[in-house]
Amino acid sequence: MRAIFLDKDGTLVEDVPYNVNPALIELTWKAGQGLQLLKQLGYALIVVTNQSGVAKGLFTETALDPVQHRLAERLAQYGVTLDGFYYCPHSPDGVISRYAIPCTCRKPMPGMLLRAAAEHGIDLAQSWMIGDILNDVEAGRRAGCRTVLIDNGNETEWKLSPLRTPHFKAANLHVAGTLIASADSGLAGNSEASGS
Repeated sequence: MRAIFLDKDGTLVEDVPYNVNPALIELTWKAGQGLQLLKQLGYALIVVTNQSGVAKGLFTETALDPVQHRLAERLAQYGVTLDGFYYCPHSPDGVISRYAIPCTCRKPMPGMLLRAAAEHGIDLAQSWMIGDILNDVEAGRRAGCRTVLIDNGNETEWKLSPLRTPHFKAANLHVAGTLIASADSGLAGNSEASGS
């Protein structure tokens, strides 16, 4: 099996900091169409999201359940279902002691991708990580995936290294899906390809 690992906030849904209000969950522009295309290509769709608000005491892990439900409702409008939803509740600067720890699951570490791969039988070398900041790219590369950066202005530091250089850049998830489709068919040769 091969998968698309998706960052949530700023990539799949509009970025509302520390949001656990289901009413505020809105898909990003062309996200539904992009995921339709990726499903048609035979990819499993798995969300991997840092949720440091848990460690910071802003919400509990159970508050993420209604968020997942609302996201599923939004995607159902496009006939798309997620195959997995993984989150990291940790943050070294958190205030809840059991979550205020260094971990291997918080992106840019690859722990969520590795766990999902083990649980779903995913071939990481045939999979992709899509996110809107370079920590997402680094997590994908550390896991052995190809990567797409949704270049929407959310990355502000641009601390580049080989692990933080995306294979492709795209304006939105639909463009990302098109680039992945081209890569699958051997048509995408430019590692700095982008689209709008």
